[in-house]
Amino acid sequence: MKDLNMMLTIVRRQDAEEFIAFFKSHNQPTVFSMRAEGTARSKTLSLLGIEESEKAVLLSLVSGDAAKALMKGLCREMYLDMPDRGIALTCPLSSIGAGAMKTLVHGEINEKEGTTMNTEKELIVIIANRNHTDLVIDAAREGGASGGTLVNAKGTAAAGTATFMGITLASEKEIILIVAKKEDRTPIMRSVLQAAGVNTPAEAVCFALPISEAAGFRNFDLASEEEAE
Repeated sequence: MKDLNMMLTIVRRQDAEEFIAFFKSHNQPTVFSMRAEGTARSKTLSLLGIEESEKAVLLSLVSGDAAKALMKGLCREMYLDMPDRGIALTCPLSSIGAGAMKTLVHGEINEKEGTTMNTEKELIVIIANRNHTDLVIDAAREGGASGGTLVNAKGTAAAGTATFMGITLASEKEIILIVAKKEDRTPIMRSVLQAAGVNTPAEAVCFALPISEAAGFRNFDLASEEEAE
C-alpha cells in the first residue's frame, strides 16, 4: 500500500483562512474547504471552550512523513491543542490517480511502506437524509459519541429515480463525521443503524475509517470523560 493519507482539519469557520494560510506556508497549496456545523452538546462545548458551532472542514492529501510534520506544526504554530482551536486527523488511502499525484499530494510518497496506524481512535462517517440529523445524533450519543461535525451534501440520483418535469430529484443528504475511541466504534454504529437506519426516515448508512495521525484531541478526550460521568 502506498503511504497516502487524507487529512481532515476541523476548525471554527472564522479561522479557516488562517489555517489554509498555514498549509500553504508548509508547501501544501491544495486544500479543499467545506462549510460544516458542530453537533456537540452544550456541556461538551463548555468543556472545550467552544461558544459557536459553525465549522469548516479542510481536506488535503499528504504523505505519511508530511502528515507527521503538519501535525507538529498545527500544534506548535496553530495551537491546535488549545481549547476552541480544532482537531486534525489523517486516514490512510490505498491509491490515487497518477495524474493527480503531483498536484494534490504533499510530500514524497513511499511506494513500499504503508502507513502506521493510530489504533486509539477511528473516524465514523454517517450519511443520512437531510432534516433527520437530530435522530442520527441522538442515536450516536446513545451509543457513546460525545458529538460530531455535520456537512451538507447531495446524493446523485441513480437510474430510475423519480423525476419532476424531466428533472431528476437528487436527495439532500447530511454527512456526520464522528471521531471515537476504537472500543466505542461498534456501539455507536450499532445504535445509529438501529434507531436511524435504512428502515427509518433518516435512512442512515455508516462506515468507519482508521486514523493514522491525530492532533488536537487533548481537550476532546477530557470532554468525553466528563460526558461519561
